[in-house]
Amino acid sequence: MTIVATRHPLREGARLSVRGVVQGVGFRPFVHRLANRYHLAGWVRNASGDVQIHVEGRPVDLAKFLQHLSTDAPPLARIDELHSEACAPANLTAFTILESRSDGGRQPVSPDVALCAACERELFDGSNRRHRFPFITCTDCGPRFTVIESMPYDRERTSMRAFTQCDACQREYRTPGDRRYHSETNSCPVCGPKLWLEPATNRPPLEATAQLLLEGKIVAIRGLGGFHLAVDATNDRAVARLRARKEREAKPFAVMVRTLAEAQALGTVGDVEAALLSSRERPIVLLRKRPGSVLADWVAPALDTVGVMLAYTPVQHLLLDLVRRPLVMTSGNRSDEPIAIGNDDAKAQLAMIADSFLLHDREIVARYDDSVVRVAGAAPIFLRRARGYAPLPLRLPIASPKPLIAVGPHLKNTFTLVHGTEAYISQHVGDLENLETLEAWQTAFAAYRTLFRLEPEVAVRDLHPGYMSTRIAGDLGLERIIPVQHHHAHVAAVLAEHGIRQRVIGISFDGTGYGDDGNVWGAEFFEADLASYRRVGQLRYARMPGGDLAAREPWRAALGYLALDPDAAHAFGAMLDAVHYNVRNVAVQQMARRLNAPLASSMGRLFDAAGAVLGVSLANQFEGQTAMQLESLAGSRRAQPLPFPMIRTCDSWMLDPLPLLIALGELRNGGADVADLAARFHESVAAGADQLAAQLAAGAGLTTIVLSGGCFQNARLAVSLKARLEARGLRVLIPRQLSPNDGAVSFGQAAVAAARLSREITP
Repeated sequence: MTIVATRHPLREGARLSVRGVVQGVGFRPFVHRLANRYHLAGWVRNASGDVQIHVEGRPVDLAKFLQHLSTDAPPLARIDELHSEACAPANLTAFTILESRSDGGRQPVSPDVALCAACERELFDGSNRRHRFPFITCTDCGPRFTVIESMPYDRERTSMRAFTQCDACQREYRTPGDRRYHSETNSCPVCGPKLWLEPATNRPPLEATAQLLLEGKIVAIRGLGGFHLAVDATNDRAVARLRARKEREAKPFAVMVRTLAEAQALGTVGDVEAALLSSRERPIVLLRKRPGSVLADWVAPALDTVGVMLAYTPVQHLLLDLVRRPLVMTSGNRSDEPIAIGNDDAKAQLAMIADSFLLHDREIVARYDDSVVRVAGAAPIFLRRARGYAPLPLRLPIASPKPLIAVGPHLKNTFTLVHGTEAYISQHVGDLENLETLEAWQTAFAAYRTLFRLEPEVAVRDLHPGYMSTRIAGDLGLERIIPVQHHHAHVAAVLAEHGIRQRVIGISFDGTGYGDDGNVWGAEFFEADLASYRRVGQLRYARMPGGDLAAREPWRAALGYLALDPDAAHAFGAMLDAVHYNVRNVAVQQMARRLNAPLASSMGRLFDAAGAVLGVSLANQFEGQTAMQLESLAGSRRAQPLPFPMIRTCDSWMLDPLPLLIALGELRNGGADVADLAARFHESVAAGADQLAAQLAAGAGLTTIVLSGGCFQNARLAVSLKARLEARGLRVLIPRQLSPNDGAVSFGQAAVAAARLSREITP
């Protein structure tokens, strides 16, 4: 937080401007209470860019007010800047909350947060007028981002304006000291949103929904930022039906329970996991499965982890209280499409999946998936940043001279809007594979422009000429487009998150990124800062027969590495025998003719190749499946690395994976335990990357290493490599506020563009 004080000591009056997350979080009622505590007169109001305060009274009381304004702020508030200056008193006799005014400024918007403990107590209190009211909320909890249409934050600029508060709610809203004083989402069973079930039954909607779930039915439930598809997580047949209808063969489902104790019955919950599960953000947290849990096998097949979250809305608390068992809560969408948000859209899109629909009439302004995190080395790693965290901004180390929009990557898309040092990173949008996701991107972009009053002048895009995001950047019609290489954006995202401007050794491990040489990159070592990079190391190139098909059929990646030395076929024999000769021969011919067989230095494809050689998988049913299965097999087994040699080229270094794959194949042929070999593979990658990074750092005189890219969602790899590098005395930076995966690329693009634009102005 930055405090800019007046040149003169506070005397009898003061004007204050507070910036940060200070609207929609109970900040004005807090200021009102604080002013009354110290017997001050004046006023507080929301503006578009800040909260403005006028206070007057005794100098000693003014000083106490200013001190506690920062230290005692509401739990959801975040004060970034506090400006104060002395002013003449206006001889006011009371402290009031004034109507908001729009002044053209911009400020952060609070994310949606989980039901608070006080509202939860009222929800289950039979004597309370909001007993079992599915939309209970107060200034400390509930929807924010998903109901706000524009700033400043007042009810008339939210989707709650459709519900006129009854007399009882109005009294709470206007009573200083009440928990719902100026709570813009305040309502009750008399005046608030309504819940109903379709097809209708003669039972109350939540009781009927609970009965359907206990009978093994699939129910689409409208929530904060979209629909969930819910099913009994202990019923294997019901979960299998959901998989079949959603055409989601193996990708794991998330599970919801009501209490931390219930989560502990499903998986191993350490202190960090417990804090995440219980936090107001309520993300999905990956837990190591507890043997013998009640979960159906089909929830997360062939994996040793399961995603668990605690209930965060009143509807979820009430429903889980009725069913008394864990529920699958997965995104309410068809495969590869955005999550449904409207009642009519959901009934159309999910008609072939859901048996019934639990609906409500509070409109959803912003589409909002659940956030996903895991713990690696006692620290959280984001897998998806959305509900609870977006759209809180991050700060760039170098201010952009022009407002800009970084449109993000092709997969796991987010975008980032920038004004100065403020970077507003969107919630997870998804893979830009179809018209529906493109429309979702455009809708979210329009909403951000309105919320943050930001009109970009520069677009920033990926280097790949064929991505949908590249087309989006061109269609914006802005004065300039800046292309940024995918893996440089990965490294820059971590640098910017940590506020680093200096040059580092950046390691970027992922599946696919368009390289400067036109080849597929994905295992890159850079000397880099925010503005520039130089590739100084890589994984040895191999051809990927079938192009993108190699990401879905891991044997193709292994065959590409075998083509580097056909004499190694003995080590790949079991895999080769498992693929039909005719299919395999077509792939061999593709490589020989260089027909749809691009060169790739991808770490993602190396994981796929290792999985194929070890017999773990020949086909990925979802992105990263083989790598996830390898990590699950490896577990926490101690293991020694296998050969993964470095090769010096004319101007850089290469890691050669072929000896590693040959060793894995030979050991497997000799009867070695596949789980032990999976552990040895992980340690081999970590040891090879450590050796090369240390060599590069010493040669360049650098001491900081950045780890980035989707492969570092793998906790085993991230923890092992970080520990090895730190044992050498090197400083290691990994993502903390954003994901290592492509969800952070737009922020990295924005950081690179800001640095380059700034350098043009001040070389």
